[in-house]
Amino acid sequence: MSEPIRPSNIMIVDDTPQNLRLLGDLLKQSGYRVRPLPSGALALRAAEAEPPDLILLDINMPAMDGFEVCKKLKNNERLRDIPVIFISALNDTQDKVSAFNVGGQDYITKPFQFDEVLARVRTHLKIEQLQRELAHHNRELEVRVAEQVREISDSQVATIIALAKLAESRDDDTGKHIERVQIFCRLIAERMSEIGMFRDRIDRAFIENIFYAAPLHDVGKVGISDLILLKPGKLTPEEFEIMKTHSMIGWKTLQAVCEKYPRNSFLAMGRVVARHHHERWDGNGYPDKLKGDAIPLEARIMAVADVYEALRARRCYKEPFDHEKSRRILTEGGGTQFDPAVIDAFLAREKEFDRIRTEMLD
Repeated sequence: MSEPIRPSNIMIVDDTPQNLRLLGDLLKQSGYRVRPLPSGALALRAAEAEPPDLILLDINMPAMDGFEVCKKLKNNERLRDIPVIFISALNDTQDKVSAFNVGGQDYITKPFQFDEVLARVRTHLKIEQLQRELAHHNRELEVRVAEQVREISDSQVATIIALAKLAESRDDDTGKHIERVQIFCRLIAERMSEIGMFRDRIDRAFIENIFYAAPLHDVGKVGISDLILLKPGKLTPEEFEIMKTHSMIGWKTLQAVCEKYPRNSFLAMGRVVARHHHERWDGNGYPDKLKGDAIPLEARIMAVADVYEALRARRCYKEPFDHEKSRRILTEGGGTQFDPAVIDAFLAREKEFDRIRTEMLD
């Protein structure tokens, strides 16, 4: 059962009792709820207590004139959208311009014709109703669009992670490797964002993007032969050169996707991580032999997260290391293989690394 239609609430502000009675009686006869008030100060308090749907406002009033009342209404976030119709004996063009400048929607000159007043009241109430309906519709539309965008985004992320898992499964039988690396990257990034020198570089968007980009770091392994990828022993120099090409294979693959979707920020970061996560702080990494700060920050973070995960994992060529041994290897690599600042962030969160690696068993 639908709710009954509420009569519109109209406030009349005029210091002349005769005008209040005349307008009030005429509007009541037309079915409106009327609230007559003899001063601007009373009107403002009453409007704050119960905002009306429309205000008929006189200009010449003692203590506070209609212009000042309208200014205060429009400066009040809760009341600023209430339509104000000035109704005054002032007939000068400048007075009318001033009324519109302070936020009035209309101007009626006294002595007024009630049919004109009623027509303008109906018109502005209808406009105000349509504006409310439009605002409500826009809010609902924004919510629906946001939900659809989130659904599309979630499905894209799920698809990309599934493909990354497919690539990872060729040389890694551990089911939660990708999830752990994601969390490790986020832990390091969050810690580094707390440090003054990185606060302007690592914001919430960076942390979110590196979390979603992390699974893409080894996607290029799909292009490496199983004879090399699954070799249980040490790779020959020639085999290792082939293995190293996975970083460029991943970068080229993601670069092609980024050209089609240039606004996708986490894919853009994934492309960088795929190419540069094997660079070394001392410049002896690959594929570009970048050194120090020339290595993108997200790749420096990924390098530590990925190596810690690899050290703790069982591989066809090694048994898993415990946390202490993995920690020692990473610490010894600070300043040569790894960015010392990233190592510091890892050490600040090492208990969480160990806990996650222990709890998120494969």
